[in-house]
Amino acid sequence: MNNRKPISVVNDARPSRDEAEQAVRTLIQWAGDDPEREGLLDTPARVVRAYEEYFQGYNADPEEILKRTFEEVEGYDEMVLLKDIRFESHCEHHMAPIIGKAHVAYLPKNRVVGISKLARVVELYAQRLQIQEKMTAQVAGAINDVLQPDGVAVIIEAAHQCMTCRGVHKPGVTMVTSKMLGAFRENQATRREFLSMVSSPSSTAHELV
Repeated sequence: MNNRKPISVVNDARPSRDEAEQAVRTLIQWAGDDPEREGLLDTPARVVRAYEEYFQGYNADPEEILKRTFEEVEGYDEMVLLKDIRFESHCEHHMAPIIGKAHVAYLPKNRVVGISKLARVVELYAQRLQIQEKMTAQVAGAINDVLQPDGVAVIIEAAHQCMTCRGVHKPGVTMVTSKMLGAFRENQATRREFLSMVSSPSSTAHELV
């Protein structure tokens, strides 16, 4: 049962494009520059267009993406894994970029979903203001709720510019989060198989064993 509340934005509650552009002008002026100088005249409009792209995940339901499934799988019930799904997100505390990759796996019970849909689910949750822990749980929960498989596993590895470009200024630091459901949580062998398949010289997933 899905007990998670869907995120939605009432269109009437959104500021107008003009109001959004004015907010950018205010920030430019607050930073100490002149929003009317030549190099910055078109910046507010560019920023608003960029925000439309960065945060288009609010305009779609990731669970709807997963609802087209296939039952003709010839009894296949082994792990389905999609590795190294690159994503860009923004942290909800400083609105700084989060850049990383996700590894998503599930154990099908009666049906499978097109692999592009797994990547799309990651993308849509990333295109919202996020914290990595929440995004990890959201991706796993959506797959589990819609496909109802025997298990779901998600690992996300990402660099957070809120701590690499400001604050403690620690570049090169990677945060790793995981969410294991069903067989991946309950069965050590299944969990180890997943972590082994994900692990590579560029991955820290093996450290979670």
